[in-house]
Amino acid sequence: QVHLVESGGGSVQAGDSLRLSCAASRRAFSANARAWFRQAPGKEREFVAGINWSGVIVDYVDSVKGRFGISRDNAIGTVYLQMNSLKPEDTAVYYCAVDFKLPNRTGTYPSDYDYWGQGTQVTVST
Repeated sequence: QVHLVESGGGSVQAGDSLRLSCAASRRAFSANARAWFRQAPGKEREFVAGINWSGVIVDYVDSVKGRFGISRDNAIGTVYLQMNSLKPEDTAVYYCAVDFKLPNRTGTYPSDYDYWGQGTQVTVST
């Protein structure tokens, strides 16, 4: 079993920044790909950003390119999502996920991932 715990969410105003963290249990420190998804009320879960096991390969949904940055620290098993210039449309519950099947990819579908965190709420107001 792998445990993922997200933190860093909150309520901010448009233009502000937040940094999300996703801490993993020991098994998920490396040799896996990680990602952030988000889900707004009434909408499907959406891929936001992904990173391969080494941190060399990253991918983003178009709507966050240039504003968000994903990174990882394999020594402590934590993945980060730096979110800058936040917009109201970024409001959602943000989930982190881990993919053990193909550590060198950045899958964009929820089914690509094996374990999920419980989510952290991000609310951006005008």
